[in-house]
Amino acid sequence: MINFFKNLFSSKEDDDKNHVSSFNEQQEKEEDVEFIDHGVKTIDLEKIIGSVGKYYDFDSHFRPKKHVSSKRFTDIKRAMREGKSLPPIQLYQIRNDYFVLDGNHRVAAAKELGRFDIQAKVIELLSAKNTMENLLYIEKKKFYEKTGLPEKIDLTEVGKYNYLEKQIKNHENHLTDISGKETDFKKAAKDWYNTIYTPLTTIINNGALPKYFPKRSVADLYTYIVYHHWESAANRRYGIGIDRLIPRSMEAFRAVMLEKSTPDYPEMKRTITAFIMINVNTSTEMAVINKLFALDEVQEVHSVHGAIDILVKIVLKRDFLASDAEIIAEFVDQQIRRISGINRTQTIIPGISKVKEGFIY
Repeated sequence: MINFFKNLFSSKEDDDKNHVSSFNEQQEKEEDVEFIDHGVKTIDLEKIIGSVGKYYDFDSHFRPKKHVSSKRFTDIKRAMREGKSLPPIQLYQIRNDYFVLDGNHRVAAAKELGRFDIQAKVIELLSAKNTMENLLYIEKKKFYEKTGLPEKIDLTEVGKYNYLEKQIKNHENHLTDISGKETDFKKAAKDWYNTIYTPLTTIINNGALPKYFPKRSVADLYTYIVYHHWESAANRRYGIGIDRLIPRSMEAFRAVMLEKSTPDYPEMKRTITAFIMINVNTSTEMAVINKLFALDEVQEVHSVHGAIDILVKIVLKRDFLASDAEIIAEFVDQQIRRISGINRTQTIIPGISKVKEGFIY
């Protein structure tokens, strides 16, 4: 009833404002752009904020308006519920935002059904406009391409991603020295993220430090603290025990964290087992199986008959203060769902497990 009266008394002016963002309006602000084809990727639905040509057909929550064909929208929702294969949508990307070139109804249906992501062909528009926003975005983009890390490190200052890259390079050299073997940069980045960056940002969060710096991210505070603690000679006290908790070098901190067995850092060296059920396009099944099997964390891959196409067993390392569900969700999102040809996944986490030693099948 409330919605009825809202619609009854809403003005045309309100309706004019209630729509997704216009790609054309945003593109005009970017001036000269370079087009980059990223192929098919898995995109978070919440990052799709606008449309190229049909922005006025959908409200600000990407719901179709009354004049849009309800039959087409209903048919697409039915197909999604039944697990039917739909072609990837087509998106334009401007920095962290995405605009629909083709597939507006599929985006609206996926959002209404509570989906979190969607397969899309992505063309990025990289702006040549020399603004701080663009400079920071380009630096961030290069950092993630080079390190292969999950996109969870949000810095607000230009130059800080380059600083972290140098830190990872130093860590790569350290791992090479202690192992006697050349270390791959991306593997060094992953080790740095798990054993240095994540533990220290956990300490920062536990100390409630971010509330005193509301305009700064946790990653900002990390770069500030490690620079002054590990590189600058200045003595600083942070008021939350960081001086006492953090040794005076990055690698000494890593060594301490690896040996932690206190309740603050539970089960660091133990593992998590999960099973992933996957639906794929029939034509790409073998290619998907091979890509899955190449992942270090994947122990078994099985092609199966029935409601699902592929069954995968993964074994992951536990991380500092992250729940099992968070670690599994991140791996599935960053490693599995980004494989081209995968339509849908479902994760099973075993409760009680019994495995016969030497069992072969």
